[in-house]
Parts: sequence; C-alpha cells; structure tokens
Amino acid sequence: MTKLFSPIKIRDLEIKNRLWVSPMCMYSCEGQDGIVGQWHLVHLGSRAMGGAGMVIAEASAVSPEGRISPWCPGLYADNQIAPWKVITDFIREQGATSGIQLAHAGRKGSTHRPTSGSGSVAASDGGWETYSATSEAFQGLDAPRMLSIGEIPRIVADFSSAALRAQKAGFDSIEIHAAHGYLLHQFLSPISNKRDDLYGGPLENRARLLLEIVAQVRKAVGEQMPVFIRFSSTDYVEGGWDQDQTNQVAKWCRELGADLFDLSSGGLITGVKIPTGPGYQVEFAESAKRATGADVAAVGQITNATQAEQVLSEGLVDVVLVGREFLRDPYFGLRAAAELSADIQWPHQYERGRWPSA
Repeated sequence: MTKLFSPIKIRDLEIKNRLWVSPMCMYSCEGQDGIVGQWHLVHLGSRAMGGAGMVIAEASAVSPEGRISPWCPGLYADNQIAPWKVITDFIREQGATSGIQLAHAGRKGSTHRPTSGSGSVAASDGGWETYSATSEAFQGLDAPRMLSIGEIPRIVADFSSAALRAQKAGFDSIEIHAAHGYLLHQFLSPISNKRDDLYGGPLENRARLLLEIVAQVRKAVGEQMPVFIRFSSTDYVEGGWDQDQTNQVAKWCRELGADLFDLSSGGLITGVKIPTGPGYQVEFAESAKRATGADVAAVGQITNATQAEQVLSEGLVDVVLVGREFLRDPYFGLRAAAELSADIQWPHQYERGRWPSA
C-alpha cells in the first residue's frame, strides 16, 4: 500500500487516505450573508467524489466582521448551519470526511473579491470597520482600530460558538486559522502586534488569544472531534514571526488539545521575497513535527502523485494538503491512485471510466 492512500486516525476519526483538499477562498456567497449554496456543494462535493480523504472548506468567519470579504462564508449565525449540512452529508456519502477552517480576517477584512475590485469595501457597499491587535493598516486597505482588552473575550466566544455550529453542520473536524496575516496571526507576530498589555510583548502574551481560543474550542466540541491549526511558519522578514516561535506555540496548543498542525507561510505583510518551488513549505511541517510530536500536514506546490508520496515516505509529514492541483483537476485523487497503482474505491457511477493501474 502507498503511504498516500493509507488511512490515518485522529482521535475517533478515521480518514481513508492522506491526500486532503486544502481550504481555499472562493468568494462565492452571492447573498452577502455568509450562507453557502449550490456552488459550494458542487465545488466541495466533486473533490470528495474525486478521491480526497478529507475536504476542508474555505476560511469561514466566526463573526460578520470576521469575513475577508462580503462574499465569504461564515458560521456565526444559526441559519448558516443547514446549508453547510447539505454539503457535509454529501461529502460523507462519498466516503470522505469534512473539515472547516474557522477564521477571523481582522485588519484584512472587508475587502473586495478579485472580480469586484481591489482595496477595502466601503460601508455603503456592504463593508465594515475592521479591527486588529493594533491600529496599523495592511498595505492597500483601510486602517483598523485597535481592539480593547475588554473586547477580546468576545473573539474567543465567537470561535467557540462557531465550533459548536460546525458540529451541528456535520463537519468531522475543525481547523483554526492562525496564518496568512489574518487576526490570530496579527496577534502572534511582533510586526503587527505592538500592544503593551496581556496580549502583547513576550511570546506567551502574543500567543494568549490563540491559546484561549484553542482551549475553549476543545471544551466546546468535546474530546472526540479533531482540532487542527494552520500556522504561517515565517513572515519572511527579520524580527517577524518565525519557525522557532511557531514550534513553541504549537507545543502549547498541543497541550491544550490540538491534534494536527498545518504549516504554511507568509501573508502578514507585502514586499517580502518568498522562495517558492515544488514542496517549498515541507520543511516547515517537518520542523513542527520534530518539535511537537503531533501530526502535521504539508502544503505548497505539491502537484503530482509521485511528489506527494515522496513527501510522506521520506520525511516526517503525516498528511499532504493540495490546493491548486485540486482546482485544476477535481479528480486528482483518483488519478493519483492510478499513477501509484493504489487500489481504491471509485464512485460506482464512474467505474466505466476508471483509469487502469499505472
């Protein structure tokens, strides 16, 4: 059996393989109320039919102002649960599992989607006031206001409530988004967090918000449901967030009940040089694995079956997350299995088109 198509068990959840769909923003909630629709069912459901072991839905906001754009989904209201449940039921029917990335955009919120323009969306067009660890703006966007210390417990409660809604919506796992320059990353990085209170300064203070969220999410969902965390391992600039800080905070998160760490990079600031290339972020996942002993996922320009198998077989990685290749080919999982001569179950409706073993 190939490593890529071997099962993995995390807490009580058995996942049929280690090739997962990475969460990717789609900006396709047309009602501007955070409710998913038929487009999301087809988009996510087709990847489940296409052989993925887990399909992780895009960054979904824990509050209205936590959305990246007015067209992003959420789990901040009860009327958002049932539409998600249609999708998770279908994913499960295909033999796959589902995850959702719970997120808060912070100062990177209230933005246009790629098809509507650039910069911040005005209040008159459905935008909103943003907030962050401090009041410095992300380049090209309106400046946020600094969160008062008294407002922070509400952020924690929003993540906890969204996690409960995710359970009701039928999701099998939850990923807390602490990467790519969004609110939790804004608190973690010394570049964007200049606070001088309990949530700023030393690492344990900058990590406090994330740790409070992890503790409350774990308490909310109980002991059976897996909880993942996505980190940006580095800001790619001296004096910013880096791998050593990532590993330490991951250790603390592990102690609070986090199960898997999903290691990406960048997103906090513009103008940095990112040394991209095939598998360029795998080393971040391997470092976190050595530091924590937890399951880790690698992501970033993993585009073919042989490469994915090598990442799993030759290193310390437990799961491969694939984004763009699943956009190019919703059935990448079926194709990858054929290329690796892995005998997997196809949707019975598609058996006539089954690829022969390589």
